[in-house]
Amino acid sequence: MASSPAVLMRLVASAYAVAEKAGTIVRKVLQSGELGIVEKTGADDLQTLADRLAQKSICASLLKSFPKVTIIGEEELPDESVEEDLIENGHSSLILQKSCPNQYASLKEEELVVWVDPLDGTKEYTEGLLDHVTVLIGIAYRGTAIAGVINQPFYNYQIGAGASLGRTLWGVLGLGAFGFQLQEVPDGKRIITTTRSHSNKLVTDTVQAMEPHDVIRVGGAGNKIIQIVEGKASAYVFASPGCKKWDTCAPEAILHAVGGKLTDIHGNAFRYDANVKHMNSAGVLATLRDHQYYISRVPQAVLQALPSD
Repeated sequence: MASSPAVLMRLVASAYAVAEKAGTIVRKVLQSGELGIVEKTGADDLQTLADRLAQKSICASLLKSFPKVTIIGEEELPDESVEEDLIENGHSSLILQKSCPNQYASLKEEELVVWVDPLDGTKEYTEGLLDHVTVLIGIAYRGTAIAGVINQPFYNYQIGAGASLGRTLWGVLGLGAFGFQLQEVPDGKRIITTTRSHSNKLVTDTVQAMEPHDVIRVGGAGNKIIQIVEGKASAYVFASPGCKKWDTCAPEAILHAVGGKLTDIHGNAFRYDANVKHMNSAGVLATLRDHQYYISRVPQAVLQALPSD
């Protein structure tokens, strides 16, 4: 008799289905025209009905199947009963068919921490920049991001009527990443992707110090990592506080699963234990290759302004 799948693979398989459900919720709220926007800390820090419903769906669905897992979501929501139609009980059978890497084969639920951003790129969502929007579910063990799921609810939306909307990317360290075609930027090209709505002098000084051939300004941390693994950008540079652990956990796991690297701007790894502070105070630097080159170009004044945690 075949042994049952490892806890990690069952959790990733569920997270895949749960992220797809959240993507459906995000699309439905947009179609309704009633976004229910509230400002959290200001006009650049928004929350919509889609954020709230998607997080309720993700957290309730995962906790139903994995009650001992620690889940940390971006949105602070009141404890209240969750409507049955928000619960997703399904899973990806394709993920369950894959073998769990040996180092994670015996992990227990209570050893895992799940970081959830139910709608990464909320500001862009409210402005109609729908390709920037992602749903992020990251899984950490002993402080390290080991698996991640990214759903793009509006993938293909620019094709127009009749297009099949949405896709889901996922990865596990030691196994690889799936749901996309890994590509690199053409040799010698330095294309930087960075923030479109949270820029400042530290950000622009650091980007310029990299001597880029081109700079892309887009929303969403998940979106920027997708740009890197699909060969549209060689580095994601954000020399500023603002990004949080739920923004980086899932993207980091997928990037690391294909040999890339995501750190703060000093080159230090992030920790994703349940008790860490949520803010990535020393910025974010992510690459598929040549991470050390980009680290070496960060200006000294920027390093001093953003001390590592």
